[in-house]
Amino acid sequence: MADLTGRTALVTGAGSGIGAACARALAAQGAKVTVADLDGDRARDVATSIGGEAWEVDLLDVTPLESLDLSVDILVNNAGIQTVSPIEQFPPERFRAMIRLMLEAPFLLVRAALPHMYAQRFGRVINISSVHGLRASPFKVAYVAAKHALEGMSKVVAAEGGSHNVTSNCVNPGYVRTPLVEGQIADQAAVHKISADEVLQTVLLERSAIKRLIEPDDVAELVTWLASDGAGMATGSSWVMDGGWSAQ
Repeated sequence: MADLTGRTALVTGAGSGIGAACARALAAQGAKVTVADLDGDRARDVATSIGGEAWEVDLLDVTPLESLDLSVDILVNNAGIQTVSPIEQFPPERFRAMIRLMLEAPFLLVRAALPHMYAQRFGRVINISSVHGLRASPFKVAYVAAKHALEGMSKVVAAEGGSHNVTSNCVNPGYVRTPLVEGQIADQAAVHKISADEVLQTVLLERSAIKRLIEPDDVAELVTWLASDGAGMATGSSWVMDGGWSAQ
């Protein structure tokens, strides 16, 4: 296991789901974690449970992030939203909002964190991407576009940060048991006019070799390792954990 004693971490979208699991896992290994979330009550609940700090923040409001100064050793960009819709019906403002939250906000947070990471010659940037950062699926144009772009940004951070002992990686889970995916199942059921159970088996898990949803703790374990000293040579990569979804 990673020893993160003395390290500071910021996890976005950490009030629930993958973000909360990552915050708990990092704290369990000794990191002092800031739990960032739009829902302040959830952020405070998670922060209290792990001895961390809460940051109630709307990452769709990117202008304040331009002047932010982050003194964190580990940055986990996790906040995300989903919309399932055919392209010709996709609301343009929703497309722009999803790009803003899942690409522009991570860029600005990385930009704010790198000076501290460079100065201390240690940093871990971990971007929660998706198998959809590497593959496409119908009806998810904004999500797929944002995650593909996040992959590229992560590689540039790795290229620039290497000489400063700063790593940057993407974690690419398949379908994780989170409120986001539960909502997506309902959306897909409406689009395909089938039941939620049928969506799970014939849409989400149809291509998966392991027929179950990934648990948030599965993702958190990989994130915790990538945050560790032992992962110092792991950079510029996309760490796929999708139950074999993209292998077929």
